[in-house]
Amino acid sequence: MATYECPQCEMAVNATCAKCDQPLQDDVLILDDGLKVQISKCPECQGKIKSPQCCGEDMTCSN
Repeated sequence: MATYECPQCEMAVNATCAKCDQPLQDDVLILDDGLKVQISKCPECQGKIKSPQCCGEDMTCSN
């Protein structure tokens, strides 16, 4: 399970898919313009969300 942590306040979160109850995995989505966006995705249903933010910036992930 991916654990996301805020580099400023050290808050941490783990996430699971409410549809499948599977732990979300850290991944990267590459947009048409080549920009990379950190996401969390479900390994079962392949649903995706933007990775969490805290203190106004993206939280970092350690698997």
